Amino acid sequence: MLLRLLGKHALLSLPTSISRFTVDNVVGRRAFGIRSMYPPKADHFNIGPNLPILTSHPSVAHERKAATTPLRTGTLAIKKGMTAIFDLETGKRIPCTILQLDRVQVISHKTLKKNGYYAVQIGCGWKHERAVTRPMLGHFAANGVAPKRHIHEFRVKDENGLLPIGEMINANWFQEGQYVDARSNSRGMGFAGVMKRHGFHGQDRSHGVSLTHRSMGSSGPGQGGGSRVYPGKKMAGNMGNKQVTLQNLKVLKVDAEKGIVVVNG
Repeated sequence: MLLRLLGKHALLSLPTSISRFTVDNVVGRRAFGIRSMYPPKADHFNIGPNLPILTSHPSVAHERKAATTPLRTGTLAIKKGMTAIFDLETGKRIPCTILQLDRVQVISHKTLKKNGYYAVQIGCGWKHERAVTRPMLGHFAANGVAPKRHIHEFRVKDENGLLPIGEMINANWFQEGQYVDARSNSRGMGFAGVMKRHGFHGQDRSHGVSLTHRSMGSSGPGQGGGSRVYPGKKMAGNMGNKQVTLQNLKVLKVDAEKGIVVVNG
C-alpha cells in the first residue's frame, strides 16, 4: 500500500496493482516502465510571468525572446592591440583595448515573415573575389556590396532595427560612456600544463619530491572510490583558442575619423 500526503491531515490510498507497461497506439510499440501516479509536470523552461504558452509556431518563440533581444544591431571590429589611459579624476591607470571598424557594411536582412525572426547581416574587411565562392559572390552582387572577409548576423527585436542594405557602420555607432558586450576567440596557447592552464600551485620543491614539481598529481580516487577519472577534471591540454564573451565593457574613447573604438579591459 502506497500513501501520499495531501495537505496536513488527509491521506489517499492508492491501488496496489500498477500497470507495468503501456501501449502506444500511435507508433504501435510498448513503453516499458511504471506509469506515474502523479500528474505530468509542466516544462519549467516554459514557465514565467507574463510569458505566453510555448507552441510549435515560431512567432510564439519570437515573442518570448523579444524582451531580451536588442533594439539595435551589433557590429564587427578588429582588435589592433592594447594600451592604457589615465583617469584625470582619480589618476588610476586603466588598461584598454583598441578596436577598429574596417569597412563595416550591412549586407542583407532577415525578416519575421520570411525567416521567422529579424536580423541584420554585417560584413567587414575586404576579400579578393578569387578567394570567394560563387554562391557568396552572387550573394554580395545581389545586394550591391563588395566581398567581405568576415560576416556575422545580429538579431534585432523588430523591423525598426533593420538598417538599409549597403549602409556603412562607423565608430560613431557607439558613444563614450556606453557599455557593450564583446565576443571573440581567445589567443591560442597550445598545449599547456595545469599550472599555466588552471593556475595550480604545484607540488613541493623539497621533502622528497623529484621531477614532479609542476605535475598535476592524482587524477582521481583509488579502487574503493569509483576507480575512474571524474568528468570535468582539470588536466593539462590545449589552452585558449576558444570563444570568450565579456559583458559590460565601458566605451572610453571613440574616434570616428580613424574608425577606432577604445573599450575598457
